[in-house]
Amino acid sequence: MKKILITFILSIPLLNGQFSYPAEDFLGGGIGYSPMYIKLDSIPGASFLTNIGLDPNKFDDPITVHGGEGFAHVTGRWRIGGYAGMGGSSVSTIPEVMIFIDGNGNDSLDANETSKMYTEELNPSIKAKFTFLLGAASVEYVMPLLQDLELSSGALLGLGRVGMALEQQSANPKWKQIFSNVYGTQSNDTLFYGVSANEYENPDISPGSVSGVLKDVSAAFFNFQPYVAVKWQFLERLGLRISVGFNKGTVRAGSWKLNGRSQILDSPSSALSGVTFRTMLYIGL
Repeated sequence: MKKILITFILSIPLLNGQFSYPAEDFLGGGIGYSPMYIKLDSIPGASFLTNIGLDPNKFDDPITVHGGEGFAHVTGRWRIGGYAGMGGSSVSTIPEVMIFIDGNGNDSLDANETSKMYTEELNPSIKAKFTFLLGAASVEYVMPLLQDLELSSGALLGLGRVGMALEQQSANPKWKQIFSNVYGTQSNDTLFYGVSANEYENPDISPGSVSGVLKDVSAAFFNFQPYVAVKWQFLERLGLRISVGFNKGTVRAGSWKLNGRSQILDSPSSALSGVTFRTMLYIGL
């Protein structure tokens, strides 16, 4: 489908000779709200969510990206513009908890170990949120069909950013606790960390108990999205524009970062490809 769509887009300018409206009639521009619906072939990292009890099939499909778009004619039937938007989807669960006496310390329930179901109210919650951000410039060629109706072919080229945030909460967080130091007591520039007598000579500094853990992996990528669009000027200063395209972006291997700072060197290459559908209610000409 991708090859058919790209071939169709590239062949549209050859049909220009069939239209006789002068280019001057199509000078102008517009700006408006432009949501984009993108059906990704796969969401990076989603297949690993089953390890923490989440169902990746519950992500929205397609994903909605809320954004704004603008366009302006520059010369003849050539038009430039820009698009910026962000969106995402999330899945969550509250699992049942089985408590057991881990006699051999292997973190697994063995047949000879005592266990029971946890029945209190402080069940942990697990949530994953996928985010997609895009900022791109557009260039397209305009072909008039009727006086207020036109067809165009072009492409979005720009930078995007994707992220997967994993949040695991064991209780309802409190405002004061959020700003506390999980390693000990802070006094000016000194952290006081208490240990037992046996650990004093060779201590292992580790965080204490916290109400939740948040991990965020994200990466930037170059994005290319060819498309075809239909623009209908149904009022003097108000119109509707519909675009259909195919998004193509790739995160290089080793480019993912943990919490925006620590590079994950063994992270795989990830494709962000899929059919897109974009609508725009604009003000302009």
